[in-house]
Amino acid sequence: MAEFQPSFAVYAGVSNDLLSETRRPRAPARPRPRAPVLTLLLTVAAARGTGLFLALAFLASVSLYGCILGGQYAAFTAAEGAPPDIFARAIGFGIKSVTIVGAGDLTEQKILNIGGIDPTKSLLFLDVAKVRERLKVLPLVKEVSVSKLYPHRLFIDIQERKPIALWQQDGQVKVIADDGMPIDKLDEPRFLSLPLAVGVGANAHIDEYLALLAAAGDLRPRIEAGIYVAQRRWTLKMKNGVEVALPETGAAAAIAELVRLQREYHVLDKDVVGLDLRIPGRLVATLPEAVARSRLDVLAHRAAHKGGQT
Repeated sequence: MAEFQPSFAVYAGVSNDLLSETRRPRAPARPRPRAPVLTLLLTVAAARGTGLFLALAFLASVSLYGCILGGQYAAFTAAEGAPPDIFARAIGFGIKSVTIVGAGDLTEQKILNIGGIDPTKSLLFLDVAKVRERLKVLPLVKEVSVSKLYPHRLFIDIQERKPIALWQQDGQVKVIADDGMPIDKLDEPRFLSLPLAVGVGANAHIDEYLALLAAAGDLRPRIEAGIYVAQRRWTLKMKNGVEVALPETGAAAAIAELVRLQREYHVLDKDVVGLDLRIPGRLVATLPEAVARSRLDVLAHRAAHKGGQT
């Protein structure tokens, strides 16, 4: 395309008579007329090659608009990436390697998929803040950092939440971390050995329950679950069905008392359905209905027998 050479004829016309000051008196200088803006635009538009360029640009715009409407552009960007990424990859800023550290339960492919990292992206235009936000949505991710190492490396450092207990509420059992965050459903056998906490708010107080389990000592294997009652206190569900009610405050001391009573009197092996340790220094046992009725009958018989003696 020919190079546009602007004409200065409008501004460069000077009469030869003005060069001689001796032939005629100098006339007062008149202000030079300025070309209207529209005249300049028309001059540029009329230059050789500009019309062809505008025509080609118009045709390209129409074609691009048609591709967008027809879906071809979306298919192209999905396969090859956005134009800025294509350009960046062409000059050496593609993502050639991704280093991931700290991942355990999360697979590398899942991290890449959730983060939106694929061969169509470029390191130059990758928004690491958005990648971090996408990964932080995963319940298993506690913290994550994403760094660019130019020209073509990406570094991802992930801190995962560790499964520490099971939490049951409304019939659903979930795996939770030490901060109480649910991180997975109970769909793998490897989680079955984790402690079980039951009830509304039990996940937020899982550290309290784990401390009670640690204080239980030899009784720990006999505890099936911890029930968080009224979001205030714990009741221990033993594997033989006995429920042990613990106080709202001083639960660790009550556990120590239970350990002593079991060691000396085997209270958990008696014919009871519940033990209440909520009052310090006192143990209240709940008997099965049949046993309670039988004992009431015995007590009534004894009372009648004593009443009939003279």
